Amino acid sequence: MSQANNPLHGVTLEQIVTALVDHLGWPGLAKQIDINCFKSDPSVKSSLKFLRKTPWARQKVEELFVAKKLYQKP
Repeated sequence: MSQANNPLHGVTLEQIVTALVDHLGWPGLAKQIDINCFKSDPSVKSSLKFLRKTPWARQKVEELFVAKKLYQKP
């Protein structure tokens, strides 16, 4: 099965969170996705821990990453 059209193929969750934080900052990310791990003492490590346990939140993060087209190399 080809992954050619899947923008998340080969991208780790850590890379996704890091790219979103670089692009939006923690406050901007918290505004887009209203979850505590982005609002209260945010860090990549704590966010990854939460997102790996919480499928709906991970899906929102992945969808935002794709919507912002952060997977495209400049």
